[in-house]
Amino acid sequence: MKYQKILAVIDPEDEEQKSLMRAIEIAQITQAQITAFLPIYDLSYEMTTMLSTDERENMRFAVIEDKSAWLAELVAPIEKQHGIKIDLNVEWHNRAWESIICRVMKHNYDLIVKGTQLNDTLKAVIFTPTDWHIMRKSPVPVLLVKDHDWPIGGKVLGAVSVGVEDDDHVALNDCVTRSAKGFASLLSSEVHLVNAYPGTPVNIAIEIPEFDPQVYSDSVKDHHHNAMLRHAQKHEIAQRCSHIEEGLPEDVIPALAEKIDAELVVLGTVGRQGISGVLIGNTAEHVIDKLNCDVLAIKPDGYVSPVVCA
Repeated sequence: MKYQKILAVIDPEDEEQKSLMRAIEIAQITQAQITAFLPIYDLSYEMTTMLSTDERENMRFAVIEDKSAWLAELVAPIEKQHGIKIDLNVEWHNRAWESIICRVMKHNYDLIVKGTQLNDTLKAVIFTPTDWHIMRKSPVPVLLVKDHDWPIGGKVLGAVSVGVEDDDHVALNDCVTRSAKGFASLLSSEVHLVNAYPGTPVNIAIEIPEFDPQVYSDSVKDHHHNAMLRHAQKHEIAQRCSHIEEGLPEDVIPALAEKIDAELVVLGTVGRQGISGVLIGNTAEHVIDKLNCDVLAIKPDGYVSPVVCA
């Protein structure tokens, strides 16, 4: 894992600028280059029909200049405090997620860092449509930053699906585990792996009298246990750090992350698009909603983003 160019997405509403501070933490270890990126857009400027095209363009330019000055003022003391150089970029675009992904693709960034929002009323993290678009369509890993510290000697949790042996699943499991180990090496952290497996279908036990649910459950558990052992040995992960739990991933993974106090959970996402993505989303997205620590969402090797940049 070599993150050498990091795009930190700036949120004007975030006083702490979690994404930028997390990017600095990584850069101070990897010597990565950081760009503080602020996508902006105001529909009212496009709807001012009384102005000419040139006048509207001048108004947009003035807004960009103003935000660029604000960003420079925000970043200057941070650069001085941490002794690091941060590049700045402000871009006008009506779809923030598309501007972020296109910036990554055009300038060869290898990590996006973006802060999440906390709903003070619900005491829960709120993911914006921009977050979901980036996670689904980014060709590079996306680090979603919450309000969880990264202590030295903490824990990184990689979520794998070892019960399925097809090549795509195996490749994604390998990618998740390598990424988890990579971040753990940066943070001097311990790597844990987790795999959720399904419980016994109730309808089978009802419809087939001779069906033994205990035998079935033990068989499924043994299958996943053995598969996890092989995967953990392949990547030199200690058996005590390999967890097999019955239940849905969206329940098992957050529960274990909280139990071991993980500072980072690494998940594989397949970037599902279309109606299926809208209606049921990815398993990873259901998991992410329930996590109270940072999340690294990665794609399989060879993933091609559907975003077409002008």
